[in-house]
Amino acid sequence: MAIIRGFTLVLAVALLLGVFISIPVGVQSVGVCYGMIGNNLPSKSDVVQLYKSNGITDMRIYLPDVEAIGALRGSNIGLIVGVANENLIDLAANPASAVSWVAANVKPFFPAVNIKYIAVGNEITGEPTQSILPAMKNLNAALAAAGIAGIKVSTAVRLDAVANTFPPSAGVFAQPYMAAVAQFLASTGAPLLANVYPYFAYIANTKDISLGYATFQPGTRVPDPSTGLVYTNLFDAMVDAVYAALAKAGAASVRVVVSESGWPSAGGDAATTENARTYVQNLINHAKQGTPRRPGAIETYVFAMFNENEKPGQPTEQNFGLFYPSKAPVYPINFH
Repeated sequence: MAIIRGFTLVLAVALLLGVFISIPVGVQSVGVCYGMIGNNLPSKSDVVQLYKSNGITDMRIYLPDVEAIGALRGSNIGLIVGVANENLIDLAANPASAVSWVAANVKPFFPAVNIKYIAVGNEITGEPTQSILPAMKNLNAALAAAGIAGIKVSTAVRLDAVANTFPPSAGVFAQPYMAAVAQFLASTGAPLLANVYPYFAYIANTKDISLGYATFQPGTRVPDPSTGLVYTNLFDAMVDAVYAALAKAGAASVRVVVSESGWPSAGGDAATTENARTYVQNLINHAKQGTPRRPGAIETYVFAMFNENEKPGQPTEQNFGLFYPSKAPVYPINFH
């Protein structure tokens, strides 16, 4: 998770305008990210039961935790398995390392565990970005060599991978490596995983960005002058900026999966249980209809399952959970 950058003043001013439309309730394929940076979390098997009892159909983990993956056997819960950022350089340079990674973290579990995607790094920045594409290619080849079909290899990016985010149609990838990544995804039929946080955009400019626009509430209507599409919430504008960047990279067919989105319930400005509940419930409901540029359900992963007491950074980082480590809900949410 990272602070969203690059939102211009013209966006902030535009967010003050307009009206909102009603949102239907109910959605398919909304998952929750299972972070494990805490010393008081439930057992992996208890976590899987908590997913099942709440009707949560999909899970994202950030490292290939074999105990967590094994606990999903027979559950049919869809899974994103992350590759640790520090492993990218080795996986990019050594095809044999990719073969070993698949042998250790995929082959023992598939197809009893419904592994959907492998996320090759999370929010990579700087020089290691050059390792993303070769690591993806090596892992894709390793899956094929192991006779494993149906798992898509991608990477998870933060929103500052896209420049010129307003209007959404102006979105373009900020670095050349992303165009090559996008074209590879198009060639394999894999989605791009994007971490989308209206919360961070809002707290960066509360003077001009309304809380209602950031949390899917009534009150804002922002037209894109280039397309005529109208945006009633910040989430849609952010996602459609990614779609615009994909199109400019020659990868218009690539689907966006929102691999993280959430709102903290404590620890900072606007971080209240009511704001968190409002955002997350509206996100779940809204995901059914997709964005103005791409109508239809958008696969979305809420961040995060638990408050994680050992996460570094601002106090909000420890308070994105839907549940306390005791498994009691931080606030009520309906996934059905």
